[in-house]
Amino acid sequence: MARPMTMTEKIFAAHAGLKDVQPGQLIKAKLDVVLGNDITAPPAIKEFEQITDTVFDKDKIVLVPDHFTPNKDIKSAEMAKTVREFARKHNITHYFEVGRMGIEHVLLPEQGLVAPGEVIIGADSHTCTYGAVGAFATGVGSTDMACAMATGETWFKVPASIKVKLIGKLAKWVTGKDVILKLIGLIGVDGARYQSLEFCGEGVADLTMTDRLTIANMAIEAGAKNGIFPVDSVTENYLQDRVKKAYTTVAADPDAEYVRMVTIDLSKLTPVVALPHLPENVWPVNEVDFTPINQVVIGSCTNGRIEDLAQAASILAGRQVHKDVRAIVIPGSQEVYLEAVKLGYVETFIKAGAVVSTPTCGPCLGGHMGILAKGERAVATTNRNFRGRMGHVDSEVYLASPLVAAASAVLGRIAGPEEVGA
Repeated sequence: MARPMTMTEKIFAAHAGLKDVQPGQLIKAKLDVVLGNDITAPPAIKEFEQITDTVFDKDKIVLVPDHFTPNKDIKSAEMAKTVREFARKHNITHYFEVGRMGIEHVLLPEQGLVAPGEVIIGADSHTCTYGAVGAFATGVGSTDMACAMATGETWFKVPASIKVKLIGKLAKWVTGKDVILKLIGLIGVDGARYQSLEFCGEGVADLTMTDRLTIANMAIEAGAKNGIFPVDSVTENYLQDRVKKAYTTVAADPDAEYVRMVTIDLSKLTPVVALPHLPENVWPVNEVDFTPINQVVIGSCTNGRIEDLAQAASILAGRQVHKDVRAIVIPGSQEVYLEAVKLGYVETFIKAGAVVSTPTCGPCLGGHMGILAKGERAVATTNRNFRGRMGHVDSEVYLASPLVAAASAVLGRIAGPEEVGA
């Protein structure tokens, strides 16, 4: 008889062809999706070509040039060219050129390329985003990606799991970004190191898919191997008409073993902000001292979906970005961008004094489209605020939700949405 298992353990057992698995066990698992971008895929391609000249499955490799695109310089253009030529040579089905691409972790769920019960690896740390749809998804290095493109499998050490029990309902102005920042603040940036964060409880039903994608996206910021949500009616409604392939959902056994349980009452949460220089340095917005800012970034793989832009637009409508602030809005995909145009959000942003960019990771990793100078401060809906993350080592990044970011853009300082009279 198989031992009781968590969601992650069940997915691993199925993909390793085993009756059951347990934490610490080394396994070799078959892969459903292998992902790379314009930074991580080029070195993977170089290694791949030393192994073989044949990909394991052209339909299961996804290549998205999103970090330095549209290309910011000659080096980034050469990297994108490497990916483009590889995709053409191997007839990769899911290659997304500029004009069709988006930020990878917004694009893949949107396009139905990830599904429940799958094992997904990506040469990008925020690949854990796809746990929002009930998949096991994690980031790997470029060498692992190279071997995966050749063989269609890779090895894992089965992680132990932390049960994150969500109860209650979110109050006004509180979003999934506040939930994950609160969790990271509670357990720390290494609080789930090489462990799985498994979300459960009646509070899950109160979270939209956008909330869940945001939360799973930042599981890595607590050191987690992955974050994963149960599949419920919210998930099924999201997947309907998106995912065309067959998939199998899993549910944790009632007596599955966890190393610890963390309970979060959603009804008691308030908007928060993570101060420099760690995502665990979390404070309620109303407890942060008057802090003038120079820039606001709304977007990224964490908060670049249409619901995120809707929240920002609700604050900026009829208001002006502070004269001392540069506000940059980055839709997460072309589909999000087009929807934002149709709904009038882009007009709202421009009339408020913000700029709207093509989909790109851009400033999140200090790439382009919003680099900070020495001494500058930014409020960003991105996922990391390590020293030098968005530019100069003596700049500062404050992590927050789109609501807080937009309010801060209006007032020129870190502020909650209620402060602008919204």
